[in-house]
Amino acid sequence: MIRHSPMLPAALLALTALGSLAGPAAAQEDLIQSGPMVGYSEMREVALWVQTTRAADVKFVYWDVEDPESRRETAEVRTTADDAFVAEIAAMLLEPGRRYGYEVHVDGRAVPIDWRLEFQTQELWQWRHDPPEFRIALASCLYVNEPAYDRPGDPYGSDFRILDAVVRARPDAMLWMGDNTYLRETDWYSRSGILHRYTDTRSYPALQPLLGATSHYAVWDDHDYGPDNSDWTWREKATTKDVFDLFWANPSSGTPEFGGIATSFQWGDAEFFLVDDRWFRSSENRVSDRRMLGPQLEWLIDALASSRSTFKFVVVGGQMLNPEARWETFATFPEERARLLDALRENDIPGVMFLTGDVHYTVLTRMPRQGTYPLYDMTVSPLTAGPNETDEATNNNYLLVPGTLYADHNFATLDFSGPRKDRVMTISVRSADGDVVWTREIRASELR
Repeated sequence: MIRHSPMLPAALLALTALGSLAGPAAAQEDLIQSGPMVGYSEMREVALWVQTTRAADVKFVYWDVEDPESRRETAEVRTTADDAFVAEIAAMLLEPGRRYGYEVHVDGRAVPIDWRLEFQTQELWQWRHDPPEFRIALASCLYVNEPAYDRPGDPYGSDFRILDAVVRARPDAMLWMGDNTYLRETDWYSRSGILHRYTDTRSYPALQPLLGATSHYAVWDDHDYGPDNSDWTWREKATTKDVFDLFWANPSSGTPEFGGIATSFQWGDAEFFLVDDRWFRSSENRVSDRRMLGPQLEWLIDALASSRSTFKFVVVGGQMLNPEARWETFATFPEERARLLDALRENDIPGVMFLTGDVHYTVLTRMPRQGTYPLYDMTVSPLTAGPNETDEATNNNYLLVPGTLYADHNFATLDFSGPRKDRVMTISVRSADGDVVWTREIRASELR
């Protein structure tokens, strides 16, 4: 039995001074608050994450699934109250293209867990054979109810069975595309409140099997950054960045030059550029010289131009190609939008596609471009937050691909297959039960 009851960090800190979150006689099985979770995956290193209920010594033991007797250990770290008792530890010097089972040890003993715990390293395929087949899951807008602090009325979060549906889809990795937790009014202005909200969401019982069985990567949007529509002036942005970095095991977070949370990773012959749409964002009430990406824009253009991957995905919290200049779309930042689209054309960058969330419906947007390939924006939302059944932005989106609008809880998968010179990506939008709602194929040759 694993403890997954959310607790206020202020109360946690007070209890820690007495020696234990769960009381002085806490059982061993009560020491995990949330997780374990698999973070970034490389060919020889994978990040593993867990949150304990009190200060504890934590390590992971892992083994190749085809050689379970050959067990290895990570370094051991001590979780602390200041960091919400979170531990992120790398399993290092692994072999490429292998699957590993693992377990978490707290204070010297293995904690029994009833669901599958497994991670994998990426395959060494370059110069050897065609890229591997793989599957990436996409989702945004995870709302976990906490009645004491939710707005009055019907619960905003529902259809939590969808989390099990994602597990059944068996993705190789999962992309969380913003609003991965919803900060409330009680959370915004204190680190303890922000830590509580992230802990409360991460501790939801139905989420745990998904965390433990595949690699997770994340960007944020306004609700896991600050208040609704928050921008670069948000007072607690440094605090929410610190907490975001604690709770997500991305390969890096921002750059020394401009901060924020931007990073990138590769999987097979696809590369994902995780973009920060909040850290530099101008006020929505500003009428000129508006920006969303700020200094990231030049980084993104150069990173795309340098990439040799077949598919290049720009992952952002809000829609990038919807032409309606409302509802936080990139169209509300016309100068930056023009700069990015012009740079893609001028530098003849192939294989680019956008992956976005935020709007509480799912849709594929296609932008034709004269003399070059069309751009696509795959918007996937919401996971458990309330669906948006009507929206002027969809009604006025003349670039919407017919038959792709879905206004209910959902997630999507991207499947990559085929030989190196004829790669195919299959998009599948899936309902809360995991049933396929619609599919589309996009060949790499269409993005050149």
